[in-house]
Amino acid sequence: MMKTSLKLLLSGVLALSIGTAVAAEKTIKIGWTAWSDAEFVTKLTKRILEDEMGYEVELLQTDIAPQYQGVASGDLDVMLMSWLPGTHGDYLEKVCNDVVPLGILYTHARLGWAVPAYVPEDMVSSIEDLKKDEVKEKLDETITGIDPGAGLTRLSKEAVKDYELDDYELQISSGAGMTAALERAVRRNEWIVVTAWSPHWMFGAYDLRYLEDPKAVLGSFERVVALARNGFYQDDIDAASFISRIQIPIDDLQAAMYDAQETSYEDAVTKYIENNQDRINYWVTGEL
Repeated sequence: MMKTSLKLLLSGVLALSIGTAVAAEKTIKIGWTAWSDAEFVTKLTKRILEDEMGYEVELLQTDIAPQYQGVASGDLDVMLMSWLPGTHGDYLEKVCNDVVPLGILYTHARLGWAVPAYVPEDMVSSIEDLKKDEVKEKLDETITGIDPGAGLTRLSKEAVKDYELDDYELQISSGAGMTAALERAVRRNEWIVVTAWSPHWMFGAYDLRYLEDPKAVLGSFERVVALARNGFYQDDIDAASFISRIQIPIDDLQAAMYDAQETSYEDAVTKYIENNQDRINYWVTGEL
């Protein structure tokens, strides 16, 4: 009887150890930056991996440059916000031999500088127009930007130089700081120009327009790609295959991001899953 009990106890301990090891093997580390599109897509992916596929997901928030380094070194398994070919092209070039693209998450992404629609278009339709004296005065010679490590910030610095906007200050802050400044300006009906990108919830919240960029310094349409560390696909083909099938129409993404601002990202993720069961089932199973 004692031998049988001991045998059962040892079997239970062994099963628990195996279960713990399997759970540990199914932990996925995803890097992200607090940009509204990245936050929604990352939290959506986390929810599905955990609730539908049984993974444990650890989200690690950091600036964009360390994310590329983290995926390349293997400290991160995945990042879901590689803007290509232009915005993050220099980051990818440094690590291209140490990362693997899993697929395009969404298309028709773009960067630019934007103004509220009440700013008269006959006065400001192009970045070139920012050199006008009356426009400089209205804008207080300020371009409201985002975080210093963003590709958009790097390109905006190039735009200031290429368009000879020497009198302007490119105000570095954060994505949240930029949208807060935009909200204040709109509330007061004041002029403002912000460094912007699509998709972004602010295009659902406010009537904005992009300024023309005749020198194409800020690039054209971008695609946003999921990147994984070398070996991730081989280590976990189910998770890698799931991520490779994720693709969201940009209008749907922008609407979900606006929902997140009105409620929370958690609530917006829940709503998106409830309204897109067929799409998510395909992402998970690969079956149409």
